[in-house]
Amino acid sequence: MTILTFTLILLAGAYLAGLLGSLTGLGGGVVVIPLLTLVFHVDIRYAIGAALLASIATSSGAASAYVKEGITNIRLGMFLEIATTIGAVMGALIAVYTPTNTIAMLFGGILIFSAAMTLRKKNEVALTEGSRLSELLKLNSDYPVNGKKVAYKLRNIAGGFSLMTVAGVVSGLLGIGSGALKVLAMDTTMKIPFKVSTTTSNFMIGVTAAASAVVYLQRGYMDPGIAFPVILGVLGGAFTGSKLLTRMNPKVLRIIFCIAITFVAIEMIYNGYQHKF
Repeated sequence: MTILTFTLILLAGAYLAGLLGSLTGLGGGVVVIPLLTLVFHVDIRYAIGAALLASIATSSGAASAYVKEGITNIRLGMFLEIATTIGAVMGALIAVYTPTNTIAMLFGGILIFSAAMTLRKKNEVALTEGSRLSELLKLNSDYPVNGKKVAYKLRNIAGGFSLMTVAGVVSGLLGIGSGALKVLAMDTTMKIPFKVSTTTSNFMIGVTAAASAVVYLQRGYMDPGIAFPVILGVLGGAFTGSKLLTRMNPKVLRIIFCIAITFVAIEMIYNGYQHKF
C-alpha cells in the first residue's frame, strides 16, 4: 500500500469515525483506535497519540459553541479539570510501561461500558437544593431551556471529583475522551442535568487530552503521517454529524452504533488476549 492510498483510506475512516462519534456522543476515538489497530495494524500507542490530537481539535471546536449558548458550566469544568488532568498524566505514564495487549483488552472493556452508558436513562431534573461545598465553591449555575433560564444545584462534589480522576486515568491510558465516565460523575453522582453534563464534559475533554498528549509526544508516539489525516477526517465528520443530528433519530443511531461497538470491543479483547498487538 502506498503512502497516498494509506492517507486517503485513513482520512475516509477518520471522517466516518467523527461522523458516528458526533451522532452518538461516544466520540471519534472509539472508532479511530480500532480502525488503526485492527485494520492498519498500527501500534496501539501511536493510534492513541493520534486519537488524543483528534480529541483536542474536536473538543475545542464544539466547546466554543456550547459556551456561547450558555449551557456549559465553565466554573465546574475548570474545577473538575484539576482531577482529570492529574489522572490523564498518570494514565499516560502508566500506558508507556503497560503491555500493548493489556491496553487493548482494557480498551475493549471501556468500549463496552461506554456503549452501555449511552443507552441508560439520563438525568434531566434540576435540583433546587445542593450541598454546602457546591455553594462554597460557587459551582451552582443555570442553563437555557426553551428560551428560559433554569437554575440547578449540585450534590456530592467529592464523589464527582474522585470519579473525574478515574476518567482522566482512562483517557490518558486509552486515548479516548472517557466521556461516559465524566457524564456518569456529573449526571449520576453530582445530579447535574444531562444537557449540562455532556456539554461540560466536551469542554473538559480537550484539556484532559492535551495533558496526556504531552507524555505521548515526549515518548515519540506522535506520528504526523497518522495524526494529520485523523485530525482532518474526525473534524470533518464531527462537523457533518452536528448538521445531521437535527434530522435524524439519535436514539436509533445509538442502539445500532452500540451493537457495532460491542463487536469491535470483543475483537479488541480477543486480539489482546491472543497477544496480536
